[in-house]
Amino acid sequence: MTRQDIEDLWDHAPSGHLIADPQGRILHANSTLLRWLGYPPDVLHGKLISDLLTPGGRIHYETHFGPLLSMRGELAGVTVDLVAVDGARLPTFITANVKTDAAGRPMLLRITALDATDRRAFEHELREQRKRIEVEIGRVREFADTLRRSLLPPVLSPPPGLEAADYFRPASDDDVGGDFYDLFPLTRSTWGFFLGDVVGKGVEAAVVTGLARYVLRSAAVSDDDPVQVLRNLNSVLGQKLGIGNHRMCTLIYGNLTKRGNGFDVDLASGGHPPPLLIGGDGSALYADTIGGQAVGITQEPNFVASSLHLGPGDTLVFYTDGITEARTGRGHERFEDNGALLRFAAGCAPTTPAAIVEAIHGLLDGLGAGVDDDAAVLAFGVPS
Repeated sequence: MTRQDIEDLWDHAPSGHLIADPQGRILHANSTLLRWLGYPPDVLHGKLISDLLTPGGRIHYETHFGPLLSMRGELAGVTVDLVAVDGARLPTFITANVKTDAAGRPMLLRITALDATDRRAFEHELREQRKRIEVEIGRVREFADTLRRSLLPPVLSPPPGLEAADYFRPASDDDVGGDFYDLFPLTRSTWGFFLGDVVGKGVEAAVVTGLARYVLRSAAVSDDDPVQVLRNLNSVLGQKLGIGNHRMCTLIYGNLTKRGNGFDVDLASGGHPPPLLIGGDGSALYADTIGGQAVGITQEPNFVASSLHLGPGDTLVFYTDGITEARTGRGHERFEDNGALLRFAAGCAPTTPAAIVEAIHGLLDGLGAGVDDDAAVLAFGVPS
């Protein structure tokens, strides 16, 4: 390579080059930088580096760029807009270092500018794309939240003499799960209720959830046998509805009937975790609903029926497996692996629906990210 080649590389490099004295006066600029800014040869000689900057860039140069270069002897990756002859701005990345003499005194400033126009345009497009994505995420979350709220009762309306409380915790703001529940009047003395969990997530699970709520309410009006209500739902889910693998759900349906100073509760369970019965005397146990098959899994399912009575001070708690299967943070341990839920309930006894729901709310908050599935709670109780 000849000296002429080296000089040509300096003058026509794909980057702009400046040499200035320690006070920032330009001594020489290569042809690339002159072409970018629209200056004829030698016009920049004697001008200050700051003359090529925007007003904001001058402040940046005087307060940051210049002092840092003097202290460190080099500077890299500084974003600066250079101003062309016609006033146009050229986004650049500036790299600089200082040439010193044998005594360490600065002799020259060597500055290289890289055209950052494409990079700036890319960053602008990236920011705009992020804004569009954030808007889209907001719409998805709003849609998911609206759909979730449409699948849950807007307010619980228990019969006179019964207190009720509920809580729903979605596992994700961006998706719709399959937990659902309701409480509704059937006659003047009987109320129906259910709590279930559809397999899977997303729109198909939401379709099954909406269908299950509708069928359960309709079946409960025409049949007072909880087991038959579940069979009616099973028949509907067994039809060819185009809902794929999401047709299966675990479910408890029941009727509440006023008797004396409490309520008779007739239950039917389709493979759902058993409810907690927390007595006014401080006891805590599982109601006998263990067994039975999930709804929608077979044409001739086996559902488990049971009955109990809620007296003054008693509270009945229904829940989904988002609670029992929550991770504790200790290896692969799940919350219910060692009977923790019943011990938790016993520690709250005696209680009220509002108090136990609030306690479970706090429990789930404590498990934090370990709750990786939707969790729903529905509690009934007779005041003491």
